[in-house]
Amino acid sequence: MANPPALLNVIAGRTVDGVRTFVRTSPVDGSVVAEVHEADRSVVDAAVRAAGDALAGPWGRTRPAERSALLRKVARLIEERADEFVAAEVRDTGKPLALARSLDVARASANFDHGADFLYGAGNQDSYSTETADGRRALNYAYRKPVGVVAVIVPWNLPLLLLTWKVAPALAAGDTVVVKPSEFTPSSATLLAEVIVDAGIPDGVYNVVHGLGPASAGEFLTTHPGVDAITFTGESATGSAIMAAAAPNLTPVSFELGGKNAALVFADTDLDRAVRGTAGSVFTNAGQVCLCTERVYVERPIFDEFVAGLAEHAADLVAGRPEDPRTSLGPLISREHREKVQSYCDIAVKEGATVHSGGGPLSFGDALDEGAYFAPTIWTGLDQHAQVTTEEVFGPVCHVAPFDTEDEAVALANDTAYGLAATVWTGDVDRAHRVAPRLDVGLAWVNSWWLRDLRSPFGGNGRSGVGREGGHAAVDFYSRPTNVCIEIHQP
Repeated sequence: MANPPALLNVIAGRTVDGVRTFVRTSPVDGSVVAEVHEADRSVVDAAVRAAGDALAGPWGRTRPAERSALLRKVARLIEERADEFVAAEVRDTGKPLALARSLDVARASANFDHGADFLYGAGNQDSYSTETADGRRALNYAYRKPVGVVAVIVPWNLPLLLLTWKVAPALAAGDTVVVKPSEFTPSSATLLAEVIVDAGIPDGVYNVVHGLGPASAGEFLTTHPGVDAITFTGESATGSAIMAAAAPNLTPVSFELGGKNAALVFADTDLDRAVRGTAGSVFTNAGQVCLCTERVYVERPIFDEFVAGLAEHAADLVAGRPEDPRTSLGPLISREHREKVQSYCDIAVKEGATVHSGGGPLSFGDALDEGAYFAPTIWTGLDQHAQVTTEEVFGPVCHVAPFDTEDEAVALANDTAYGLAATVWTGDVDRAHRVAPRLDVGLAWVNSWWLRDLRSPFGGNGRSGVGREGGHAAVDFYSRPTNVCIEIHQP
């Protein structure tokens, strides 16, 4: 068997060994897929220094149109090397090959195109003509400059998609970045470094440090005084730790964190469409999406029929190897995470849940048993404040509960510490416009899920995040305005 590839840190366009290495195993069958070089404090310091030097060098003098052209070239190179990026994503995550190609890699190139097409133009300066009561006149305008060196910390569920979602607007604004991918998914961030170089972006603009969080690359990066901003997507507890680490330096942060998202299904909906849509919002990527709906509330007249239909969709999902075209359900990211999901299933049963499907690991009788596959799971019968209905599980699971009135549905959906997303399924356009704005979330879908316009603001409330990404919100985070006030002399 060939040795697994070595994934090194990337600083100023050159690969750098780590202080030690760790292995990444496949969630598909447990095989070793990479040997990763962990960055120590000196490697992180070198990466931040390289990013600062690039900002002070030619990159800091590039015009928006030049950066736009470079980002567009990155997008085309991702498309040209799509097979390599798909292989990297599948190797790390085990997700179905078709999903990695159509979602992760397609969105990666789209993110860079979005940065090229929109974000540099969205930074146009606001200007105001000022007249005072005493007859003085002035012109005020805002001049935007890069925020500086941005630490980009990326989770393991959608590693390439979320990496490029952050890196593209940062580069469009003229920033430089130091990327810390998840220790579970180091491959695509490393591969993107090659594309960045091939596109002609100067050395030091994009740097990669590998490692874990505490006492490793994550901590060294988020506490570094040379970092000017931190953007992170991941679980809420990690976000709290990063915020504490950033506090002494008053480093600005943008967090998209966890969710315990609700789906509201009204009796006037197209039932088949709502069942299909909810199956997608529960089981896509084995439920490992921050936007997945783990809480489903269904109007009582259609409750039993909806639960039966959702269970049928769960039974139709096919778990298997990523390259098998029949596979529609991949593994969880690791066996450790599978143990966490299993623990919640055990809790649900102890709390009195009725299990309509799933509830445990999948068995294959071959090498896949060494992976981390878990059966799609549906519960009913739990209290609104049961542990599995209040805490994020991050697996292919959901609890379905009935409601009787519109007000009750809204109250149930908002009864959570999180506030990331929600879906509303209804055939009544008036109800859609009444209910969606009442939901305490950053994003409310109506008769759809995971449909995004990259210009729109994205983020969550409560424990689901701090700040927003996308469109003008990204411009505000990745750049700093300086207001220039010029008095106009009156002869």
